[in-house]
Amino acid sequence: MKYAELFPSSVKGQLGVMHLKRYWSKIIAKRNGQISHDAYHEEWNTDITLLNALGIGLEPALKFVFEEGPSFATFEQWVADHGRISPGAISGFNDLFANVPSSAESGSDTLYPLSADEWSSWKENGYLIIKNAVPAENCLAVVEAMTDLLDIDLNDPATWYKPTPVQHGIWVSLYQHPALQKNRDAPKIRAVYEQLWGRKDLWVNTDRVSFNPPETTTYRFQGPHLHWDVSLEPPIPFGLQGLLYLSDTAANQGAFTLVPGFHNRVEEWLNRLAPGADPRKEDLYALGPQPVAANAGDFIVWHHALPHGSSPNTSRLPRMVQYINYLPADFETRAKWT
Repeated sequence: MKYAELFPSSVKGQLGVMHLKRYWSKIIAKRNGQISHDAYHEEWNTDITLLNALGIGLEPALKFVFEEGPSFATFEQWVADHGRISPGAISGFNDLFANVPSSAESGSDTLYPLSADEWSSWKENGYLIIKNAVPAENCLAVVEAMTDLLDIDLNDPATWYKPTPVQHGIWVSLYQHPALQKNRDAPKIRAVYEQLWGRKDLWVNTDRVSFNPPETTTYRFQGPHLHWDVSLEPPIPFGLQGLLYLSDTAANQGAFTLVPGFHNRVEEWLNRLAPGADPRKEDLYALGPQPVAANAGDFIVWHHALPHGSSPNTSRLPRMVQYINYLPADFETRAKWT
């Protein structure tokens, strides 16, 4: 087969998932240099929703296909081995191609209704701290999975800094584990996303975790520093991001950091920049970032127009978090990355 002739989304394989064979053929075509790496940007939302429906992380999927160049049968088997194959999720994803209506209303039956004060704080600051979003023992289970993968002892700081192929900076390539999925499925977290999006037809992503140890004379914080994960071409569409603290985290413990309220003034700030200026190269730390201290089990959700990042850890304990996000299949993305 000539992979430049991509399969239509309607073609299913043994797993019965629409768009999966097309997704695989696109990556193969990019791997072989037959199409550009930014080709078919208009299908980005569908690609991401596909991976979310299958419980597959974006980075592991791309890495496997680019490194192995597998047949579609082999790729399907890899998805079955590494994902979460749910007939309900597959059916719901396939329905997207059949124009089957879904319930997008938020409703009033949420398990965790945001209070008037929380709504007010959200509008003003663009982020919320959801206390006790998951039990502390659920966080501990992820910590144990992470430390096992990294082969470290939390009681022995000498083990926190050894290089390992599963860690890149503070990022740890741990995507699949029952403890991770249990936190992703936490009813309180989903309820908050449903209210902020104002709809229920959301898909949870499959993201990784991070381990941010204290700085030493030989180890310095490697980032990520303040940044955005969205195009800054105005008007910036609505979008959310979130993380779960897996351990109690003080402000100086590499805490998650953001610029409160910047979603309300980002476009005004962009308009004031000099012509041709790159907003991502401006001094974002002059905008007033604040570290967010919270406890194990607390969830932080923020508007993606806020500059955000991790911070140097000057305490004696590492910071550990799990990234969790929910989004609809028709979330707005921009082809132009400004």
